[in-house]
Amino acid sequence: MNGSTANGTPLVEMRDMSVSFGGVHAVKDVTIDLRPGEILGLVGGNGAGKSTLIKTLAGAQRADSGEIFVDGKEVSITTPRDAKAYGIETIYQTLALADNQDAPSNMFLGRELRTRWGTLDDSAMEDATRKIMGRLNPRFQKFKEPVASLSGGQRQSVAIARAVHFNARILIMDEPTAALGPAETEQVRELMRQLKSEGIGIIMISHDIHDVFDLADRISVMLQGKLVGTVNKDDVTMDEVLAMIIIGKMPEEVTTKELEQLHG
Repeated sequence: MNGSTANGTPLVEMRDMSVSFGGVHAVKDVTIDLRPGEILGLVGGNGAGKSTLIKTLAGAQRADSGEIFVDGKEVSITTPRDAKAYGIETIYQTLALADNQDAPSNMFLGRELRTRWGTLDDSAMEDATRKIMGRLNPRFQKFKEPVASLSGGQRQSVAIARAVHFNARILIMDEPTAALGPAETEQVRELMRQLKSEGIGIIMISHDIHDVFDLADRISVMLQGKLVGTVNKDDVTMDEVLAMIIIGKMPEEVTTKELEQLHG
């Protein structure tokens, strides 16, 4: 993969990443990159190695070998704190929100704003939360309720707003629309489009091929720990991506018969 793309230097590039567990290669020699203002769909069946690969970027899993570059410079990421320092934030399905607290408290969880007297500056935190929500999700109005009472899409908004407020430039989203209804799914998709328009790069792990086709610019497919390949979404059909996921063949290698058998 060429680092000098038309868009300039990738925001992040992972080169030849490998991770083994007890002699089994969970990830083997995988290279992917992400450009500014791009959504990269990372897809593959269960056990394909997607989550393990992404955990190495998030600092939650050490790679055995490989290199990570941010803005063209090689970096060392061994903890989630390292990742955050490079503007890499992960939004897991579980969202890691404090259910009994409201949106502003969750936005600043562990990074609370204080007044000069050392007390919590609730109004400053609420103002900042309103400001970023106004940008990301103007319909969001529930600033005083515990996040436990929010819908799945609204909870996702809070988690994303928190990442973006603290200068995330690279957002890893793990199954962002899993367990959401159609209206909420659309809400999260809108959020992702908004982030993209601001130049944030998103790596989206998803089992939902429709989601990926709606949102991704490029799609990287993994099978049994290896990268099958990366394709431009506009250049492929959904069936061709399914063939990559299931039989590990690139669009130019797959036969019409094999494509037909996918629906057998």
